Amino acid sequence: MVQFPGGPTGLTPSSQQVSEWIRDRIRRGQFVPDQRLVEVDIIRSTGSSRVRVREALQRLAAEGLVTIEPYRGASVRSISIDELRHIYRARVALEGTAAADFATNASDGQRERLQQVQDALEQCIVDRAPERFGKLNSEWHGLLVEGSGNTIIGELLQRLSVPIHRLLFESFYDADRLRTANDDHRRILKAIMARDPDAAEREMRAHVDAGFRTLSAIERDYQV
Repeated sequence: MVQFPGGPTGLTPSSQQVSEWIRDRIRRGQFVPDQRLVEVDIIRSTGSSRVRVREALQRLAAEGLVTIEPYRGASVRSISIDELRHIYRARVALEGTAAADFATNASDGQRERLQQVQDALEQCIVDRAPERFGKLNSEWHGLLVEGSGNTIIGELLQRLSVPIHRLLFESFYDADRLRTANDDHRRILKAIMARDPDAAEREMRAHVDAGFRTLSAIERDYQV
């Protein structure tokens, strides 16, 4: 979570820090779709200035996370099923490529670390710990992208993940979805450990595509 210096002698947070503070709360579902983002509340919470808060909101609007309307101010932008589909089509390609590159390029240490996180995910299933599973799932995917050696894919995926993070969080509260996602991870990891880039890409593409179907169902439930 984003931290600020705080206190009367602390430095005033930059617009970039404020935008990350807001982005973090959108990821966590603390700011929900269509919720108004009141400037004075953000100023009070972050200790930043009005100018920097407005710059932060403009930055987030350019990223597609926030909508700014005349006389109404800023609000968290909602996401449609069509946009969700477009995001997942992009993620299928990006994460599939990352999995293939990891299978080819990752060091032994990176493979070992991915296995360790997978072991921790297995324990989450036993313990029925969805929140921990969600955090470890993000770490698992992050390690895979890092080990691929492709920084551009990492940057693109970080931007694409924010609008759907609330839905991802909700998906981990269903035990069957939890087990299904973990089964996918096992197959991806098996291909990676075998240094089989084609199988790793194929399994990752199937995993991300299944994620789209899951989140589509959740999003429809939210819209009822």
